[in-house]
Amino acid sequence: MITKFGSLYAGHVDLDDIGFDGLPVNDRWLSDERLASVFEKAEAIAKTLDDGGFDTMWLAEHHFQREGHECIPNILMLAVHLSHLTERIKFGCGFNITPMWHPLRLAEDYAMADHMTGGRVIFGIGRGYHTREVEVFDAPLRDNDANRRLFDEQVEIIFKALHERAFSHRGEHYTIPPPVPYRGYELEDLTLVPPPRSRPVECYQPIVSANPSSLDKMTRYGIKGMIGGGAAAGGAHDATMMAWQDALARAGRETELGEDLIIGLVFHIAESKEKAIEEARPFYEENMKMFAPLGFVRGLTEEQIAATSDPARIHDAGLPTLEEAAESGSWMVGPPEAVIESLSELQERYPGLQTVNVGSVVGTPQSVVVEQLQRFSEEVMPAFKGGA
Repeated sequence: MITKFGSLYAGHVDLDDIGFDGLPVNDRWLSDERLASVFEKAEAIAKTLDDGGFDTMWLAEHHFQREGHECIPNILMLAVHLSHLTERIKFGCGFNITPMWHPLRLAEDYAMADHMTGGRVIFGIGRGYHTREVEVFDAPLRDNDANRRLFDEQVEIIFKALHERAFSHRGEHYTIPPPVPYRGYELEDLTLVPPPRSRPVECYQPIVSANPSSLDKMTRYGIKGMIGGGAAAGGAHDATMMAWQDALARAGRETELGEDLIIGLVFHIAESKEKAIEEARPFYEENMKMFAPLGFVRGLTEEQIAATSDPARIHDAGLPTLEEAAESGSWMVGPPEAVIESLSELQERYPGLQTVNVGSVVGTPQSVVVEQLQRFSEEVMPAFKGGA
């Protein structure tokens, strides 16, 4: 049963010239002032979510995006700041891109944020998907196997550091600690200081391919899954949900479909479905322009992907429409009762599901994001949180 709601803000600033008729993504180069507006926008969204009774605001780590779509380089620092401006909402790391970190620095920073926010940060880890980000930090991304090996070793180190009183590690990429003399003895192990206040640490990871081996590694550490939202818009598919349930069963847990998962969905509320689609179409199109070249729009040909960067071809490329997204259920559009119906159907299909993330895509201006979240909290959320 759905009882908790979160929302992902990946860090997009307000943009001009959006949609298929707007500026191609690679031609954007925003001013320093516009890029820094991400922090004021994050503050406004955090306060709206807190006031509206949402449970978690999820943030995404990204780097070097002068185009303005994802502009938060350190979500733990931002989470600490936002916790001081809000009363109760938690802040989720969706996600810390682990290959761009030394695993011990990430573990330390999370533990510190856990203390400084009074336990209001939810840990999250991911492998990354931007070559401009991951490869610039001297980590592999184009070599998928190398990225996976690095990530898996980092996760092992992080969970040792977060949960063990003293730890050491010897692996392909790291020797922790190195065998060096220290104050009269040879170093053999380390202790994370201070350790997190909340243990065991709650942690989430995105589920994309639902590879059984990857899912088994998640369950080994008690990591929970997030499906859809952000770049990977599109909601959940039964095959992915069942693959996760099977992984939990292999780990010795018999669960209802949807347990230990968060599903991310996009919504836009208006007086009618037609008006909602009309209002949201530019945001849908801008989101496609951003993420299609990164492989996050299913089923596109190479020609269609190329057309998303060419205003002369984009309208004739046969790209997926918002109407089709609404029909498939990956976008919830229309009056509040239609959104309630969509969520009720999701709840019926996945009885173990407790948490859903809802929000807007990149390109959506602050005023619209805030207005939509307020409407959702007042007109949709009470149907699931007992207020209606």
